[in-house]
Amino acid sequence: MPLYMDIHRKVEGASPQDVAHAHEKDLATGKDHGVRYLKYWHDPREGKIFCLVDAPSAEAARAVHREAHGLEAEEIYQVEEHE
Repeated sequence: MPLYMDIHRKVEGASPQDVAHAHEKDLATGKDHGVRYLKYWHDPREGKIFCLVDAPSAEAARAVHREAHGLEAEEIYQVEEHE
């Protein structure tokens, strides 16, 4: 399945606990869409969150965020992992 990296740019004021709670909601909701949120990064100074997701499509990843908590990413990119 493809990997995607999404970027949330407008999360000023979100605490690490807020972000962790939203991630837990993504994990629970993703099961219904065949989506696995793998990892996330939070930059509180810049008000940004980055999510790495294993999903059948970018739209499936968006749907999970929309259903789980309504915080949709402004950008989403298909990425490849290289070692």
